[in-house]
Amino acid sequence: METKIPPPIVTLIFGLAIYFSREMLPVVEILHSSYLGIFLLLLGFFILISAVRLFRKDNTTVNPLSPDQATKLVTDGIFKYTRNPMYLGMAFILSSISVSFNLLGGIFLVALFCAYITKFQIIPEERAMKDLFSHDFEKYIKSTRRWI
Repeated sequence: METKIPPPIVTLIFGLAIYFSREMLPVVEILHSSYLGIFLLLLGFFILISAVRLFRKDNTTVNPLSPDQATKLVTDGIFKYTRNPMYLGMAFILSSISVSFNLLGGIFLVALFCAYITKFQIIPEERAMKDLFSHDFEKYIKSTRRWI
């Protein structure tokens, strides 16, 4: 694994960075931002929880620091549309914080979060999945995008 920082902690750090950097950038207001923020937050939690429930249903590990302990390649449900719904959910939650508190800084920090998670979490996980589920994983990555 490239990183030993659990993705929920990374999400928390980026969320705090979005919130506390709001003073450094001009305020950008968007119409009905509170509704959009709530929608993105709920969408993020829905996607994340849907993925966790599928992992639990299939009795495979949810621990992002130990992908080599996976017992099954989950490809149904939300995993038909994205290979990384938990990280996508986290990105939507960060987008919610951005819309609510710091749109300009949030756009930059959400993009940075996605780049960080891809490099230090997703790519190492994909290597582990290739080792564990070689042909099935190769087939899966051809039919399903990494993010959306």
